[in-house]
Amino acid sequence: MIERIDTGTRSSKIVKYNGVAYLTGQVAEGDTIQEQVRTCLDKIDTLLKQAGSSREDMLRVTIWLADMQDFDGLNEVWNAWVPAGHAPARACGEAKLARPELKVEFIVDAACS
Repeated sequence: MIERIDTGTRSSKIVKYNGVAYLTGQVAEGDTIQEQVRTCLDKIDTLLKQAGSSREDMLRVTIWLADMQDFDGLNEVWNAWVPAGHAPARACGEAKLARPELKVEFIVDAACS
């Protein structure tokens, strides 16, 4: 059975199916890549908890950067946030994001209860 959490017209914040939670893409405001990444990761923590999951249960994370020059700033925050020994499969690429002020977007899939 598919479970949808906080469903709106366009998307659900979380979709759970067969032991996996699929989180909607997370973006944030902020002047620097580090600020935006920290805020996104805080939002991801909240959604993971709501889904019955955690950082340790992340399976795959896709990260879109508006500018690959922000890669080092992204990793500065990311590396401190990911639990040792629990790094998910990860992809990172450059893409034009929905609004010009956005520097990063995260898409997370995680095992859940």
